[in-house]
Amino acid sequence: MRILQNSDLSSLKRRVDQGTEQQRKSVLEIIQQVKQSGDQAVRQFTEKFDGVSIDDWRVTSEEMEEAYQSIGQEYIEIMEEAADNIRAFHEKQQVNSWFDTSKDGTILGQRITPIDAAGVYVPGGTAAYPSSLFMNVIPAQVAGVERIVVVTPPGKDGKISIGTLAAAKILGVEEIYKVGGAQAIAALAYGTESLASVDKITGPGNIFVALAKREVFGDVDIDMIAGPSEIAVLADDTAKANEVAADLISQAEHDARSSSVLVTTSEQLANDVAEEVKLQLASLPRTEIASDSIRDYGAIILCRSMAEAIDTVNEIAAEHLEIVTAEPFEDMAKIKHAGAIFLGPYSSEPVGDYFAGPNHVLPTSGTARFSSPLSVADFVKKSSIISYSRQALQSHVDKIAQFARLEGLEGHARAVEARKERFK
Repeated sequence: MRILQNSDLSSLKRRVDQGTEQQRKSVLEIIQQVKQSGDQAVRQFTEKFDGVSIDDWRVTSEEMEEAYQSIGQEYIEIMEEAADNIRAFHEKQQVNSWFDTSKDGTILGQRITPIDAAGVYVPGGTAAYPSSLFMNVIPAQVAGVERIVVVTPPGKDGKISIGTLAAAKILGVEEIYKVGGAQAIAALAYGTESLASVDKITGPGNIFVALAKREVFGDVDIDMIAGPSEIAVLADDTAKANEVAADLISQAEHDARSSSVLVTTSEQLANDVAEEVKLQLASLPRTEIASDSIRDYGAIILCRSMAEAIDTVNEIAAEHLEIVTAEPFEDMAKIKHAGAIFLGPYSSEPVGDYFAGPNHVLPTSGTARFSSPLSVADFVKKSSIISYSRQALQSHVDKIAQFARLEGLEGHARAVEARKERFK
């Protein structure tokens, strides 16, 4: 890994990938075709991009049961425990409706209601992600969403990973489709003969999925435009080089565009981690992907002080931030921008990916500066409640009318003044 002095972070700053002009044109064409031709277009694009012809792309209950039975009881028990942890965490995020009554009879409040239907995109391709299904479906269930639809790309055999299907079975998901890419996003947004449209689409995917989500936003809601995975590790001389290297590689193996950055005050740790990364990459099954990621987007940044190191990680605003220092909680209090923060040597990033409970759908590409992890709040709506009494309106009608006329909206003023007859 390249070792940099903390002088120029421009090469490490990432912004949401806008895609090439050709990619955007391709996505727009796919969306338009799905809007016009529905199932037929979905089948054609699945055959073109996934290399498989599928007539009935809805997963049957028999397929889900077969996957559940074949994955093995040990894996089922692990996934069930992880699901319980994730559900317990998200249940703490629930927000209740509230109402406030004034002495003059005014009632103001906020009503919380779940969205009707959510679509969840679960990536396929080079790896299967049952954990992504958990992280998207469970908060929607906790929020009270009645209809949850899962889409995921099929393999060359026309099937979906048994891990993904088993995860869906554990959560009781009944509507799951063998479709991926921009065509899946279009089908969720606009509906087809086989798949009714949804109100919100969540879940990560490749650049075509991200661009499609951007295009359909406004017709439906989306969670975020997710980029490649990222990790920053803030460490001092108390950290172990082999552990830090392993954590950096854990994100590098996701995608050749993933980013893995160590920010440290220890020159010895910097040198040791660089060597450890080389050693560990050599025996990694996904070594080609991880090596490309480390070469192009990995770095070790050497800082003169912990204060400088903390400023650096705040500037990076990483999706995942590990703090492996002598005082991790003290240092955490100074962190302003990070999607998820992992404290201490025993909180390796995969603990959060799979098991601890907090959501792993996180802001990437520096967007942790202004956005948050996926949560129950993403699947509910807030309605403001306003009920003025006779006394309240009589007291304020003239003020409201004056405010309306200040904005040049006479109709607004007359609307409240029309009630003055009631006060006689």
